Amino acid sequence: MKKILYFFVLSFFFGLSALAQSISLSTPLLEEFLRRKQLVGELSENYSFMVRPISPNVAFDIERDKDLILLNRLGIYGKQDKLEKGIFVKPLPVILNTQHNSAYPFGQNNGMMIPNRGTQVLISGGGYFEYGKFSLQFQPEILIAENREFRGMPNTESLNWKDYYQYLNRIDKPERFGEETYSKVSLGNSSFRFNFDNGISLGISNEYLWWGGTKRNALMMSNNAPGFLHFTANTQKPIETGIGSFEGQLFAGKLKNSGFTPPNPELVYAKVPLYVPKRDEDWRYLSGIMLSYQPKWIPGFFVGYSSTSQMYHNDMGNFGDYLPIFNGRKRFREIDDPVVAKRQQQSAGFFRWFSSKGKFEFYGEYGSNGNNKPLREFFVNPDLYRAFTLGFLKYIPLKFEDQFIQVHLEMTQTGQTTRKAIKESMTWYTHPYVRHGYTNQGQVLGYGNGPGSNSLFIEVSWINKLNRMGFQFERIANNNDSFYLHFESINGWDRYWVDIVPSFVFDRQFGKLLVATRFQYVKTLNYYWVLERDPDAELYRLQPGDDRKNFVGHIKLAYLF
Repeated sequence: MKKILYFFVLSFFFGLSALAQSISLSTPLLEEFLRRKQLVGELSENYSFMVRPISPNVAFDIERDKDLILLNRLGIYGKQDKLEKGIFVKPLPVILNTQHNSAYPFGQNNGMMIPNRGTQVLISGGGYFEYGKFSLQFQPEILIAENREFRGMPNTESLNWKDYYQYLNRIDKPERFGEETYSKVSLGNSSFRFNFDNGISLGISNEYLWWGGTKRNALMMSNNAPGFLHFTANTQKPIETGIGSFEGQLFAGKLKNSGFTPPNPELVYAKVPLYVPKRDEDWRYLSGIMLSYQPKWIPGFFVGYSSTSQMYHNDMGNFGDYLPIFNGRKRFREIDDPVVAKRQQQSAGFFRWFSSKGKFEFYGEYGSNGNNKPLREFFVNPDLYRAFTLGFLKYIPLKFEDQFIQVHLEMTQTGQTTRKAIKESMTWYTHPYVRHGYTNQGQVLGYGNGPGSNSLFIEVSWINKLNRMGFQFERIANNNDSFYLHFESINGWDRYWVDIVPSFVFDRQFGKLLVATRFQYVKTLNYYWVLERDPDAELYRLQPGDDRKNFVGHIKLAYLF
């Protein structure tokens, strides 16, 4: 008994760990390594990688020798420390994540990290405890951010602010998190679960979630925002049936507000304040469902559906508000529905297809903002209120064992292409009633570049087991929906706010230490759409705007026990 009490005391400082532990989305290299091993035919092929985080000891067939050897090599599956009969414990990785921005905030899919100029450090550690079918994963996170001052939207009283606030009043996405050094402690990737033998897990969790087969940009759930406390019922491995296998998740959780105002909240236009205060005193309830299916007749092919609905807690009153499965109240937008109007709803369909013989995969996700689009409207106008991601990955084997050239492309668009959606300010992740938008603690839960943005990503790299070295290139058009709303009337087509981002990546395993690095040069054109025209310049010549540059360094270390 003394040993058990001593163990619980130590767990608050060092944590716990064992058989059904998950690989958090904060851990570098491991999840990508497992996905790569699946793609080249060295890992079980029936897991979709569409419900994350992964519990690899449950998800994969550890009785197959090659899988068992692989997981032992990573220290994910292996000998557990036994305290008492039936009680197991193992420390989780200690993770140190550091990011530096020289001029202005840049970055995505970094969890608790905030939009920050300067240096910020995120520290995580802990462990896993298991007794019978119960498991406790204690993996808190600590964030310290320098949060230095930077220039955001120009501080002028131009009419642009009036249009810009149509966006700012529909989402909780502050430019800067206060004016002082920012620090925060959270439960991180902690969870308490009851795990059934068939792979279904019930519990309470604060873990980051990722839905769909995309690798960089997920529309519905990603690790771009801090994790939120939620009840979850999810599969940890495929459920086999006569027609194929199924995976999925059902959750209900609590979203928090940032507590910070948008920039220049004191601005007034025509004697009316531009900033409309949000319901910061009320938290938001978010529920969601995700299902993935793998037909047994098509190896390597997975297809799925996801849906979310959020409401202010004080507006909830019936069972449909707490569990709006598939959000069944469909109607044309021209027909008012007071129940649907109080909900922010989104849905998406997605797929992943890979071939271990060809060593490639193709994946995609298509989402509908509003989730009330009838099937006929989808076929007539699929571009209306939509977003999508398409990606392709190919491994080219080299003559040395376990070495490949990786070619990866991914394109994401949440910017609207129909005038109706832009004029209605129906930008993805924003909402006219739930005016905190699809955010948690001031950051978007899905696509990291945020509402109305588009990106194109390309990577070519050399791969050797856990090691990687290569180059990336990305073009990001920031919030095109606001751009069209602001500048269409003045024919300002040369004002696009675009980031051109070449990057160098270097990942390396040193024994039990994993190192992931990324160094980026960000060339920003027309920062916040600013373009001061030269009246003497030739009309046909494209004029430079407020162009800026930013150097970004990202280093992540993880020590595996």
